[in-house]
Amino acid sequence: MFRSIRCSLRDLLGSDYLESVIAANAALGCLTAREAEEAADEKVEFYSARAQERNDGWLGRVGEPLLPPMARTSEGAGTTAYREAANTKAAPLTGFGCYRVGEDGRLYLLGKSEHYHASLGHRFDGYRLIDLARKLGILNATHNNTRGYITRRLEKRLVQAANGLRPDQEQETLAVLRSRQPKVLNRVINLETGSLAVEAGVKMMLARFYRLDGTFAQPKYAGKTPVFLVMGDQNGGGEANYHGTTVLTQTFRGLWPELRDAAQEAGLYKVVPVAINDPDDFEEKIRRYNTGNYKTAGFLHEIILMNYGGVRLQPEYLKRAYALCAACDTPTLVDEIQSCMWYKGMFLFRLYGLQPDFAVVGKGFPGGEYPASKILTTFEMDTLNQFGALVTNGQEELASLSYLITMAFMEANGDVVMELGGHFERSLRRLQAERPEALRKVEGQGHLIALHFHTVEQAAAFAQKLNRACIDASAQLYKPHCPPAVLLKPPVIATRATLDYLAAKIRELL
Repeated sequence: MFRSIRCSLRDLLGSDYLESVIAANAALGCLTAREAEEAADEKVEFYSARAQERNDGWLGRVGEPLLPPMARTSEGAGTTAYREAANTKAAPLTGFGCYRVGEDGRLYLLGKSEHYHASLGHRFDGYRLIDLARKLGILNATHNNTRGYITRRLEKRLVQAANGLRPDQEQETLAVLRSRQPKVLNRVINLETGSLAVEAGVKMMLARFYRLDGTFAQPKYAGKTPVFLVMGDQNGGGEANYHGTTVLTQTFRGLWPELRDAAQEAGLYKVVPVAINDPDDFEEKIRRYNTGNYKTAGFLHEIILMNYGGVRLQPEYLKRAYALCAACDTPTLVDEIQSCMWYKGMFLFRLYGLQPDFAVVGKGFPGGEYPASKILTTFEMDTLNQFGALVTNGQEELASLSYLITMAFMEANGDVVMELGGHFERSLRRLQAERPEALRKVEGQGHLIALHFHTVEQAAAFAQKLNRACIDASAQLYKPHCPPAVLLKPPVIATRATLDYLAAKIRELL
């Protein structure tokens, strides 16, 4: 069973700040001191035993119509591609925990956490602190130059978590924040989306080759062609990597091929895919592209390739790749948009023992409450100015509060999440061993799972079976050189009963 913590805004944010907020409300005449104090001190239980039992109690009704379908709905005004992909029957009316009620009135199980956003499911009780913050008049919108107290507190907490420090380790935290040593993550840039967070890292890599503007000095590697190392697919192309939807990072995975080729022919930059879990291939390429006019600009990677069949990069492979990058003065960027918050410590790279120059997080941290991503980096890589290159407002105070709430839950329950994720993974690996003719392989780690099938048709058919049973899952079929896979990622609040139900349905439908 999960540990349910009880927490107030004062507990989470500290008395000094809350006393000033209370006084400001009184000064403006918005709330009386007593009303403000009640909001500041109200304890919220995050995930009670009763809530966990209630979550389990609805498992037997998954797929059941709870009410008639909506009589009339709205088609919206989406683009052609969005309209063709739309499944409005499953669009949410409401929900709680690991469930959603669709417009068709049926009860759905969150097999993919609403495409990886709802790490704590729906209507997580801990997020009631956001409602109390609104009641207390805590503002959401801020400017880049007036980052609020909650956002600044979050930045410090992220640095602590990324460096394996507890909140009470003040002296150690101060040393980290002041450090100018390489590989010490002690700076945070707040952005709206993961795409922009990764792009910020790419810009800082490019700043070692090109000047941002005429006021900058000549970069360290001016005149060299920057080479970006990315994860390659099983055919040697670049389809296995996914780092968002900005144009530059889309070229890393083979989109805009004429644009990419023209840039490479002109020597502006080059993209080189590296083979999955093949350290010898990595070594050959990093040595090759640090000769002549080439210089490796960076190595970008996920740890669980959830946009490429859920393939898991092995710790030994990444540790050797990182050592080679360090020897060749090549920055490393770990993209944890997919994996953050689904593992103990909240950063999977820490479980791997990696020391990246950049770490990108989002999605799971705000729990679907707000769009909010971050990139953490080091003194050494902190080279670009604010308004020229990096600003896109991501300093919303309530979004930062949602981060702190999610982090508080995971700090109390990281070992529980790891145990349950391991249990879920093992149950599916046993199933694959029993049914190799149906399931070719199980990939991923913990809650992040990909079921590999022998053919595209099998993967598509199985995803349809799960969807007809009102279990969210998707078949990854849009990449021609990707293993045919069905992706799963249940919320971290899923109990053993919920995960066993999901595994049993997979067994039943296989």
